[in-house]
Amino acid sequence: MKKQSKRVKAATYMDKFSRLFRCPICHASIQVKNLQSLVCLNNHDFNIAKQGYVNLATKQAKTKYDKQLFQARKEVMQENKFFNPLLQKVSEIIIDHLNDYPETFTVVDMGCGEGSHLSSICKIIQSQTKKELIGIGIDLSKEGIIEATKQERDHIWAVADIANAPFKDEQFAVILNILSPSNYEAFERLLKTNGLLIKVIPQSNYLKELREAFIEKENLKTYSNEKTVNHFQKHFHLNERFRLTYTTILSRQTMKSLLHMTPLTWNISKERMDAFLKEINEKKITVDLDILVGVK
Repeated sequence: MKKQSKRVKAATYMDKFSRLFRCPICHASIQVKNLQSLVCLNNHDFNIAKQGYVNLATKQAKTKYDKQLFQARKEVMQENKFFNPLLQKVSEIIIDHLNDYPETFTVVDMGCGEGSHLSSICKIIQSQTKKELIGIGIDLSKEGIIEATKQERDHIWAVADIANAPFKDEQFAVILNILSPSNYEAFERLLKTNGLLIKVIPQSNYLKELREAFIEKENLKTYSNEKTVNHFQKHFHLNERFRLTYTTILSRQTMKSLLHMTPLTWNISKERMDAFLKEINEKKITVDLDILVGVK
């Protein structure tokens, strides 16, 4: 039997859940056509790429998030399991609320990057429950979504704008927004009643070792996320708030990937980063995060 191409496999899966989508141009319903594209009732046509994703962005976005950055993220997150305690905690939060969901429920990761967060969380939940979980990841970075299609699990991946998310109203039981910009008006539109918004933001000691190494002491400021929390509360009831703090040891190679992926070092010269890496064989790094759980 001939093996299905990634495009056909992705299109078949999208067709199963095409009821979730709406056209990002005219907001009409969308259907899969000939296992090659998504087409709305007004004939706006969105090609399903050979890699297994669909581009639903209405304009091309310029971003610093390139292929090399997402490969670095993949090494840090998947191969080094940098965020595993966070992903386990987020999964537990969702599982605790599963009684409120039907047997099949939908999770969308807004700003999914290379897809490792969504894939890991879905894997944990499905290993511990009997629920059928539909996972969808969107990001404006085409390079990130291409990397996401390499994940092992069946998910829907789309290049799309959070502010103009290509989905019908009240389709999602859970929205994930992990270390990524928000659009609360869109989140409110997309969440089902009693649905969860799980937003992860840095706390004061997040990657403090990098700030201490690359920011001059006189310019170091104590970071506070309270403005972000207050903005969250203007739109959603803050049902729970968890602070998660831990340290992990990274090898020199993984530290190189971390330096490449974090915006903290985007304005630091290559020479300065190389000098930093030359001095270490391994490095302890602090992860310090707030998990905000909102209910619609």
